[in-house]
Amino acid sequence: MASNIPTLRDGATVLRPIRVRDARALEAELIDSRSWLRPWEATSPSAPLHWDTRGSIRNLLSAARAGTGLPFIIETEGRLAGQLNVSGMTYGSLASATIGYWVGAGFAGRGLTPTAVALATDHVFFTVGLHRMEICIRPENAPSLRVVEKLGFRYEGLRRRYIHINNDWRDHFCFALTVDEVPQGVLQRWKAGRVPPGAATVPEVDLIAARRGISLPPAR
Repeated sequence: MASNIPTLRDGATVLRPIRVRDARALEAELIDSRSWLRPWEATSPSAPLHWDTRGSIRNLLSAARAGTGLPFIIETEGRLAGQLNVSGMTYGSLASATIGYWVGAGFAGRGLTPTAVALATDHVFFTVGLHRMEICIRPENAPSLRVVEKLGFRYEGLRRRYIHINNDWRDHFCFALTVDEVPQGVLQRWKAGRVPPGAATVPEVDLIAARRGISLPPAR
């Protein structure tokens, strides 16, 4: 286990370092929540979908040791609820990272995800010392859009065919926060009711563009 991955908690929500021995429990939750998670599941354009959970965890831990990622398990009341990964951590003039996450269907709607995202973002801002956190979400993923709305992540734009999800390149809405915007922390700002209204609002022009998709030349 990478020693630089902390355990973070607020109330019943716990973020702890992922472990290789979590593989079986992760697989069980992924199978139980298959229909719930599949539309948002990252896939590879060059290989068929297959699960190598232990291999994936080892890759995440390797990134943590290299200082480019922070992989967490989301727990509540001692139960594995999902996963959160801070990735693409860069330093120097960019000082930025990206968050991805999922929770099982049985844990949705409990406030676990926004709390976990806030905990991880605050750690990256105030302990790791990065400047910017980004979250990219498929336009159809209403539960994830509610997470950035609750936390006040600022909408930055539509990225065309950005990430390979559920066996195709998919458009994503991009949201971000910088540490300057949340001097009191993401979690505290949310809990205190000081999230600026409308920060995560997607302009109508981008909503329409996402529904229409991008025009591609005919396949040869």
